[in-house]
Amino acid sequence: MCGATGEVRLDGRTPDISAVAAMAASMAPRGPDAAGVWSQGRVALGHRRLKIIDLSEAGAQPMVDSDLGLSVAWNGCIYNYEELRDELHGHGYRFFSHSDTEVLLKGYHHWGDRFVDHLKGMFAFAIVERDSGRVLLGRDRLGIKPLYLTEDSHRIRFASSLPALVAGGGVDTRIDQVALHHYLTFHSVVPPPRTILRGISKVPPASLVAIEPDGTRTTTTYWKPDFTRAEERSGWSERDWEDAVLESLRLAVKRRLVADVPVGCLLSGGVDSSLIVGLLAEAGQHGLKTFSIGFESVGGVKGDEFHYSDIIADRFATDHHQIRIDTDRMLPALDGAIGAMSEPMVSHDCVAFYLLSQEVSKHVKVVQSGQGADEVFAGYHWYPPMGAPEAASVEGSVASYRTAFFDRDQSGYASLVSPAVATAEDPSELFVTEHFARSGAQTGVDRALRLDTTVMLVDDPVKRVDNMTMAWGLEGRVPFLDHELVELAATCPPHLKTAHEGKGVLKQAARQVIPADVIDRPKGYFPVPALTHLEGPYLDLVRDALYAPAAKERGLFRPESVERLLADPNGKLTPLRGNELWQIALLELWLQRHGINGPAA
Repeated sequence: MCGATGEVRLDGRTPDISAVAAMAASMAPRGPDAAGVWSQGRVALGHRRLKIIDLSEAGAQPMVDSDLGLSVAWNGCIYNYEELRDELHGHGYRFFSHSDTEVLLKGYHHWGDRFVDHLKGMFAFAIVERDSGRVLLGRDRLGIKPLYLTEDSHRIRFASSLPALVAGGGVDTRIDQVALHHYLTFHSVVPPPRTILRGISKVPPASLVAIEPDGTRTTTTYWKPDFTRAEERSGWSERDWEDAVLESLRLAVKRRLVADVPVGCLLSGGVDSSLIVGLLAEAGQHGLKTFSIGFESVGGVKGDEFHYSDIIADRFATDHHQIRIDTDRMLPALDGAIGAMSEPMVSHDCVAFYLLSQEVSKHVKVVQSGQGADEVFAGYHWYPPMGAPEAASVEGSVASYRTAFFDRDQSGYASLVSPAVATAEDPSELFVTEHFARSGAQTGVDRALRLDTTVMLVDDPVKRVDNMTMAWGLEGRVPFLDHELVELAATCPPHLKTAHEGKGVLKQAARQVIPADVIDRPKGYFPVPALTHLEGPYLDLVRDALYAPAAKERGLFRPESVERLLADPNGKLTPLRGNELWQIALLELWLQRHGINGPAA
């Protein structure tokens, strides 16, 4: 894990070391164990370190390899670094550390830009060539690790978090109108390269950004999952698919045990996290530390799923920790959770993950988590209808997907936002339509799964895990996003995935490992009732944010729309049962928390 940042000058001047240091310092929670800044020529790198592999100073960053003329600052973990190290050793390379960081440098030197093809892991890196001044930025295939950019004619800056770039100064913090449309329409998902701020973009997943010595910049995509049927698997039976999925997940879980510190597991009690616990037990993790969280019930909504997590903890004899959060503790934590968000994330899960990570970090520095299974194996309710005849065409697929996933239609959006920031077009529907129309996805279900796996998953659940765990110096690992497992699942016939009310092939495979009581239970979620049913101090917080002077100056929303939502704070829920009032308030809370003021346009 960690936090990486840096600056590349385009005007012949030396980098602003104080700005790089400020950006790195703002990410101290991501890397509480050590800090470093390095500069040479037109490039400076900054880093905050969380010690997971090679705890010695030999693994410190920014790392410089004087013999190769390379430097690196990065964030992540390369799970196959030991195999790559052995391979590179066979090619004549000598190592001065036992870190995966050094493997990145040697791998880049040996294989060039396509060294990323050899990596199994999560990563966002900046590699600098001493002699040429060339800089290569890169992000892992599924975007598990974040990488943000800001630039002008003089320099390019990058960082593991958006607020870090704001801390460096000189950023255009006006609202990006298209991103605002995505936030309010596409269930708060803002696809790359946009962010909610005009002056900051993000590197897309599976992308390399080369900044050449003459200042030219090239972005390339190095990986795309294929959502068509593979000829070599055309004869597979259902059991063949179940066995293949289980074996691939088993390997993914085992890979993510690589660490020089203990590894725990977040256990919600659902199929996904329960299966990971079972496979960890299979892998010999006896006395595994597991963690579950629960909240007070509000408005008749139950706030915990301890019954199911207890079944798994008992079955596999884990060292289980139940974390119970009452209102008195959750309300103050909201400010910390919002502060930890690199981008505004409306999901109620954020504060749950924030508080859970706070407790877990007291026991371990690495946890595995079940995020990603619903998007990879079709666990959501909108996937089965995508297989209907009327959803076979691109237009039909878009209509079906929009009905289930979008928060509001174009007229609802137009009636909510002020004219100064409104878009006449519907960029969210256009984005989905263009994505669905691309080759490489055979059916409506395939199109939705490809979009959700490569876009929605990246900028909602996965970002949530990264931001909230890293707020407490905790490394979250997601085996369901092992790229080889994702590639396998993408080629699986859709009807096997949508069977059994979703995730059929995964559920059937799980029967070989975990109790049926957990598999056949009603689908649950990470419940935070107080943010679905706003009342008391939570409603006061929302009202104060929307009436604050900064919100009035910004002028994002029509006053009459704000008044209407406040008059009936729980009366309007989105199709995915998000609170519409919370959605607009969260955006204002995030902007105010990060000191982003002034008119929106």
